[in-house]
This record gives sequence, C-alpha cells and structure tokens, in this order.
Amino acid sequence: MSDPLPFDPIEEAGRQWRSHWGGTAATPMMAVTSLMRAQQLLLARLNELLAPLELSFSRYEALMLLYLSSRGSLPLGKIGARLQVHPTSVTSLVDGLEKRGYATRSPHPTDRRATLATITARGRDVAEQATRALNDARFGTAPLGAADLRALTGTLRDLRQDAGDFTAER
Repeated sequence: MSDPLPFDPIEEAGRQWRSHWGGTAATPMMAVTSLMRAQQLLLARLNELLAPLELSFSRYEALMLLYLSSRGSLPLGKIGARLQVHPTSVTSLVDGLEKRGYATRSPHPTDRRATLATITARGRDVAEQATRALNDARFGTAPLGAADLRALTGTLRDLRQDAGDFTAER
C-alpha cells in the first residue's frame, strides 16, 4: 500500500462535486464512494486472514453454506441463490473447494438435473479454523464498534431489501 494521503480524497471529491453539481449531489456520491472503498479494504483484510487456509472470502462463504446446512450438502443452484451469484461463479467456487479437498461434487440423488456440493471432513476443519480467525479479527471491522456495526447493517439491509434481495419484513 502507498503512503496515506495528507487529505481525505472522498472529502475532496465531495468539495469538487458540490462546486460542479450543487450541494445535494455530493452526498450520495460520497456515501457510495466511501462504501466501495470500505468494501475494498474489508475484502483485502478478509482475504489476507483466509490465505493461510487457501480460502478467499467468497470460497469461505460457499464453504460455510455447506458447513451450516443440515446435511452438509446443497445443490449448486441453491448455493448460487443464497450467495446471490451467477451459476458460473458457483461452479468456480466449488471447483476451488474441490481442488483443495474441502468439498466434493456429486449427482443429486433424486433430481437428475442438479449437482450437489458436499463438505468434506477436511472442509469442516478448515471452516472452523477460518471462522475462528475471522471472529478473532472481528471480520476486519476495526475500528468500528458494535453500535456502529449494527447501525451499518440496518442501513444496508434497507438498501438490499429495496433492491429485491429478500422480501422479509423487519
């Protein structure tokens, strides 16, 4: 990473935005730019924590879906729906888990059109190690406190619900 800037670049962008497009235009731009930068920071932190276990955060999410499922297996389509990713991404995630011995793939026993991903004993062990590491690091969220994180989760929940991610009421 390069040296820190002597100013907040998002604040500077906001200043420029206000001068070109007016006061209210800067607020959403600054919020989205801040959110996207935070996503980059968190993803880098999480991937660094998971690298010793040969996991990326996206593979970790897929592995945890299998870990937490009642039978330790899910159809690939259901993994995609729950992770809200394209089927090609699911194939790539499961390929990576399979390559490392964390999951296996097999035909669905009752639906010939579906393929199941199943967590292995090694995958269970790695999922537990990864979760301990992430929990110990508070999922890379320092310096935010619990109240900050609850507020952020609530705010982003509204955005996700409005986008149609889910229909549940609060």
